[in-house]
Amino acid sequence: MNIKNTTKEEFQTGQVLLIDKPLEWTSFQVVNKLRWLIRKERDIKKIKVGHAGTLDPLASGLLIICTGKFTKQIETYQAQHKEYTGTITLGETTPSYDLETEVDNTFDFSNITETQIHEATSQFIGDIMQQPPVFSALKKEGKRLYEYARAGEEVEIPKRQISISEFEITGIEMPNIHFRVACSKGTYIRSLAHDFGKALNNGGHLSALRRTKIGDFSVDNAISVDQFIAEITNTEEK
Repeated sequence: MNIKNTTKEEFQTGQVLLIDKPLEWTSFQVVNKLRWLIRKERDIKKIKVGHAGTLDPLASGLLIICTGKFTKQIETYQAQHKEYTGTITLGETTPSYDLETEVDNTFDFSNITETQIHEATSQFIGDIMQQPPVFSALKKEGKRLYEYARAGEEVEIPKRQISISEFEITGIEMPNIHFRVACSKGTYIRSLAHDFGKALNNGGHLSALRRTKIGDFSVDNAISVDQFIAEITNTEEK
């Protein structure tokens, strides 16, 4: 990506921008920041900018941003397989299945072996039924699921079919399990972490997550928001 030399007309015709989303930013905040910069620095009154697949604020990694007429391709990118790396922490569960909420239950994990951890991954390979977390942006009866959760209301969430082609344990530092997973659209890695804990007759939650690939696009080719700012404004990155 040569943001520095991308013209007003090129942004309007359409660009695919690969951004390495920082921790604690929402995907929406990244889109808003880039849209504002493109309009300001290229003197554009109005331009469409959107992302192809939300990342939670507590996750970092690849975010595909489309501008102009290329926003019509967003659904195509969203449908592609994705790859993530991250960490599952055993011995604890949280209502959100990640660090967004406080620990609600603790478990003794001292008897879990490395062999059991590696063997448990086989339960999640292929087409499986997964229940999305209640702390999610999915809608039911016109309300986001997280709205029910934050109000303390119980809501039934139907399971849906997802596909996991690879689930590799890359490191074990109990109670932290480091992993890499390749999966279909609609897969919740938070739910995978929660279900992985249950598969070990224990508890688990997601404590770190990074998206590394979407289809053929890799985070290795992405730039940070700060890099984007520096290039489009022709200033040095801080």
